[in-house]
Amino acid sequence: MSSNKELTLKLFRQMLLIRRFEEKICEIYHTDVVKSPVHLSIGQEAVAVGVCEALKATDFVSNTYRCHATHIAKGGDLNKMMAELYGKVDGCAGGKAGSMHLVEIEKGILGASAVVATTIPVAAGYGLALKKDKKQQIIVTFFGDGSTEEGVFSETINFAKLHNLPVIFICENNRLAIHNPLERRWAADTICERVATYGIPTYKIDSGDVYEIYAKSVEAVSKARTNGPVFMEIATYRYREHVGVTEDLHEDYRDMAEYKRWKANDQIDKLAAEIGASEVA
Repeated sequence: MSSNKELTLKLFRQMLLIRRFEEKICEIYHTDVVKSPVHLSIGQEAVAVGVCEALKATDFVSNTYRCHATHIAKGGDLNKMMAELYGKVDGCAGGKAGSMHLVEIEKGILGASAVVATTIPVAAGYGLALKKDKKQQIIVTFFGDGSTEEGVFSETINFAKLHNLPVIFICENNRLAIHNPLERRWAADTICERVATYGIPTYKIDSGDVYEIYAKSVEAVSKARTNGPVFMEIATYRYREHVGVTEDLHEDYRDMAEYKRWKANDQIDKLAAEIGASEVA
């Protein structure tokens, strides 16, 4: 176990909360009470929890459409969140936005978007406003590996460095763009090296370990708060289909050996074993 038992418990409980919330979505989705498509983060919880634990309540996050995990990890209201999925007026976006467009500005959560990569420049714009207002706050933008293939990604990291904006770019690299593995899309797995050419500090975390994600996020937050943009590529893996609630492990785009490696490294299971069954219960 980590030497900090309080941290271990907090990370574990946050990751478990996210998974249980999304498993509940899986249970009810077939009844059609959820009024929008859903993109689940089951398997990817360690990224959102490890990063958001390093933030202050006054900091901000900007999300992609796979936004449940980050929304919860940043302190989003669970009742408002579920109400939004149900299309209820007391949802966090008035029941008009659904799963892919969650927002809770009062919790530091900017609106998510269903369009790939579009929240990256929004985060930079918000970072520019924070800098001009001399706020001691940062904004963290989360996106998948597919977003780094959009032109706006390169344009934004250039702008962010040019103006030394307090932005952290988090690439949640699950190596899957819908049903297209990274090996079929990238000539070389060198995203950190490419970003570094803009003069931006980079972190590459391949372990999936929530403690490492948290520790490196603490470093990144400190740098972004004082020196400008930081980029983090964090390896992860989603267990469910791209959009929807079922498993699609039989599909030919899946590598079962990779899936089994990530299941064996499941951070919720690992921290549960560290803590002990009595405290987990």
